[in-house]
Amino acid sequence: MSARNRRLARHLAWPLTTTDINECLGPHMTHVRDLQFLTGHGSATIVLGAQWVAPLSRTYGRGIHPDSVGIFIDIHPVDATARAAARAVLRTRALPQLHEWVTRAIAADETWRLTPHRHYWRLTDGHLTHGDDE
Repeated sequence: MSARNRRLARHLAWPLTTTDINECLGPHMTHVRDLQFLTGHGSATIVLGAQWVAPLSRTYGRGIHPDSVGIFIDIHPVDATARAAARAVLRTRALPQLHEWVTRAIAADETWRLTPHRHYWRLTDGHLTHGDDE
């Protein structure tokens, strides 16, 4: 995302780009419904999030729009001074794990697909951790 359209405070920066995600997922990117670059300060430690949105009815008509089901990815901002270090860790460790998570989501059985799932990568003092939040 260009700096001109970034809508992000000057002291924050996104550690990954759309190109990073596209290169990581390759042909699996067609299964990603939305890739968002978050602008808030939400969580201080979450840097990357992946979510499987299950086909649950969200309207009174009980209809399910097909675009609301699938994989959604969020890139969280980090302090601009820590961007380079965060980017290096995410590219070497988190992106291969994201690829694995997306691959498993695509191949998952019906029981898994009917339940919402979230997976987060957290970066604290240069240490990357990840886990499910279900």
